[in-house]
Amino acid sequence: MRTPVAERAKGWARRAPLLPALVFLIVVTQLPFVVTVVISFMRWNALAPDHRGFAAFANYRAVVTDPALRSSVGTTVLLTVTVVLVSLVLGLGLALLLDRSFRGRGVVRTLLITPFLVVPVAAALLWKHALYNASYGLFNGVLTWLWHLFGAGDPPQPDWMTDSPLLAVELSLVWQWTPFMMLILLAGLQSRPADAVEAARMDGASTFDVFRHLTLPHLRRYLELAALLGTVYVVQNFDAVFTLTSGGLGTANLPYTIYQTFYQAHDYGRASAQGVVVVLCSLLVANFALRTVSSLLREEITR
Repeated sequence: MRTPVAERAKGWARRAPLLPALVFLIVVTQLPFVVTVVISFMRWNALAPDHRGFAAFANYRAVVTDPALRSSVGTTVLLTVTVVLVSLVLGLGLALLLDRSFRGRGVVRTLLITPFLVVPVAAALLWKHALYNASYGLFNGVLTWLWHLFGAGDPPQPDWMTDSPLLAVELSLVWQWTPFMMLILLAGLQSRPADAVEAARMDGASTFDVFRHLTLPHLRRYLELAALLGTVYVVQNFDAVFTLTSGGLGTANLPYTIYQTFYQAHDYGRASAQGVVVVLCSLLVANFALRTVSSLLREEITR
């Protein structure tokens, strides 16, 4: 019979190989966050080095009362909700398409996944120069071609990033995140019980009835997971805003506002407080995402 000491030794022997990875994870992720929390309670502006000191909750009060931050919160919410909802709808449509069997499905699936694999900065540059550019962009080129095709002169040449800056950012993010939603929902569709669908069709249910009463309830957890994960990532988006509009014309979201506070205003204390607030809000969303993942895993185990 093993003693408690032997059981503990065996347990430590199993965990010992994981300790270096755990230490590395703590050093890389947790220590910087702790330092950020400490700096958030300090009065630290590089433009006024003689006034550095302990500020208690002054930075957090400034964060709450800052009109620029409140505006960026509204922009972040609008940007996130729009991108996540549109990406979900488009991803669901593409997932339903790829769930059917047709020639070339593997090639189509690979092409549809490609936008999600593009580096975010490269994707933003692609949209900025190849699509949105008022002089040589694809969108204005298509408008010119259509106007000439129907014999009309003087085609419109809108400056997309100036006339509709937030929409320009949203379109680039929808293009990049729709494949992510599609992959999650496609996995949900392929885990759908085929016998239930077959029984419904034999009972005379239409395609819409099957989708409404079987497919959609089955995809509820997957839709929640995709929405939560998409929210976590889109809230933290910086590349598209910085590359396309540089935060101008009402497109500055929370990450870009923190960037302005830290690198342009050089107010390290307030920027750290802003970062802590954003991280705490992201953790709340991530907590819901983890609960959804756990419930999905429990459902798969009980099947």
